[in-house]
Amino acid sequence: MKFKWSNVTKIYLFLLLISLLFSFKVLSKENLDWYGDSNSISNKDWDLSKAKHLLERAGFGGTPEQVNFLFKLGLSKAVEHLVFYENISVDNMPEFDESNIHDPGLINFPPSRPATTKLAKENGEALGIKVKESGNRKLQPIVNKFFFWLRASRLETKRVAYWWADRMINSPRPLEEKMTLFWHNHFANNETKVRDYRKLLLQNKTFRLHATGNFKKLIIATAKDPAMLYFLDAGQNIKGSPNENFAREIMELFTLGVGNYEEIDIREAARAFTGWNTNDLEFVVNEKQHDDDIKTILNKTGNFSGEDVIDILLAQDAASRFIATKIYKEFVNDKVNNDIIEDYAKILKSNNYELKPLLSAIFLSKDFYSHQNVGSHIKSPVELVISTYRKLGLNDTPGVPDFNQSTTSMGQTLFWPPTVAGWAGGRSWITPALLMERGNFARSFLYPDIDFIDKDFYSPDPKIIVMHKAIREGADITSATKSSNGGESMMMMSEANMMADRDEDFNTRYGSYRGWQMAVSKVKPIVRDTININFTKMILDSGAKNTSEAIDYLINRFLVVKLNEKKREMIISFLNNNLGTENIIQAETYLEDSLKMVLHLIMSQPEYQLG
Repeated sequence: MKFKWSNVTKIYLFLLLISLLFSFKVLSKENLDWYGDSNSISNKDWDLSKAKHLLERAGFGGTPEQVNFLFKLGLSKAVEHLVFYENISVDNMPEFDESNIHDPGLINFPPSRPATTKLAKENGEALGIKVKESGNRKLQPIVNKFFFWLRASRLETKRVAYWWADRMINSPRPLEEKMTLFWHNHFANNETKVRDYRKLLLQNKTFRLHATGNFKKLIIATAKDPAMLYFLDAGQNIKGSPNENFAREIMELFTLGVGNYEEIDIREAARAFTGWNTNDLEFVVNEKQHDDDIKTILNKTGNFSGEDVIDILLAQDAASRFIATKIYKEFVNDKVNNDIIEDYAKILKSNNYELKPLLSAIFLSKDFYSHQNVGSHIKSPVELVISTYRKLGLNDTPGVPDFNQSTTSMGQTLFWPPTVAGWAGGRSWITPALLMERGNFARSFLYPDIDFIDKDFYSPDPKIIVMHKAIREGADITSATKSSNGGESMMMMSEANMMADRDEDFNTRYGSYRGWQMAVSKVKPIVRDTININFTKMILDSGAKNTSEAIDYLINRFLVVKLNEKKREMIISFLNNNLGTENIIQAETYLEDSLKMVLHLIMSQPEYQLG
């Protein structure tokens, strides 16, 4: 049955969208004295609200205690604490707990099933498995393993996403994780093409290592990164027949931006990167495939290598302006002030692309704390989920609701950006359908699904489910993997195809089915726990004595943009009606459920989408 929205729902979504857009308009009309001013705010202007804003943008927000800690440090020390975090220990952050699903036979994994079977026929083996000498389906074990790795790597990548979410929630270096997320979007790779969780995990660690370090070192490391090399077809970039994918993206998306280079620059740069490739998880240069002839790139001529190209690109004023702009959009506002961007581009270039001076300047600036920019950022789905959990004071990511499913429903899945350009962000996050999903997220962790089936392990392919049922009922491979015609039974179809089956080298559908089975049996499951928060205790510990104080505490804890008085009074009235009293102490024994309903109301407001 096709789901249809009711007229009431449509009206609600429309009003929600208008309300959200209006909130931007209101903010933009307030005091703009600081807007566009790169000078630092004074210590006398530092207060709790600014500490809260800083933690929200330079991290993912936090509990009142964490905000208060930053406030007490003072402006300069607070920024220093967040930006210069290397002395803050993260020894308690565990490494990813791998399922040990990879083996040597999977190194240099073929690009497709046809490539796998062709390799097997030519060499007598593939993926570490020999072709059967006789019998039917001589290639079936190889095909099974091919699909096993596709399924297993995807499942393991979802576990890597959970591991990373735990780091974002727990890390005492929130800016490190925020910048890792930023670079993940800047240098976007997709598991669908990379098909190796190990490469994506390695890349994630590379982004974290260089998160707030030197951009030149980061882009060199990324250019030599196995996931990036595989994603942008480095294996096809050889002398005499250069592949332009990486050269194009390093100019268009990574350093300069459209309009600051010519097509000839891309072609020449591609020649400089020829021979750059990966051997499993190691960067290699095949000298025989490298073009060492003279090249001309952005009016510079020489026998350039890939590193030389990066030097040429970063020497352009457009590069420092491009990177400064992207960082400004991430941490300040999608609407760019060109005057202040020039200031930040100069800071970046004069410091040889060290990122800490730029980030410090941004977080200290009047512009960063201007009314135009506070509460103007629409949280990405990952930011929304992580900030929610941090503000709740959680220590890890709940298994229910599923983290990956929650962010996916809102338009973002870690390690699966939609294109090499990453996620569009900004207002693309707040379509009517996505706004509804954001409201559903709040409900999903406050009222978790009691169906604890591991949905990440459940096959997404209905054909696999049908096949599994048929095999469980006693059907052979051929009958289970072929559709019946009209009223023809599976067994009749099996008899009709028995002779053909005997000469079959492999069965792709069965390989897909067995690959999924093998993956599920070897990949470690995600723990399916739920949040365990006593909201009654939270409110009582805050010192709230009545419903007004309770609501104010929740609004202050979870919102950066305050609700208007009409909304505030409405929520207070809702809580009063549910409790039958304004006295929190009197209602202590039955307060919990009403607080959950109130929190759901607060988190469903447009203001909650802003940070």
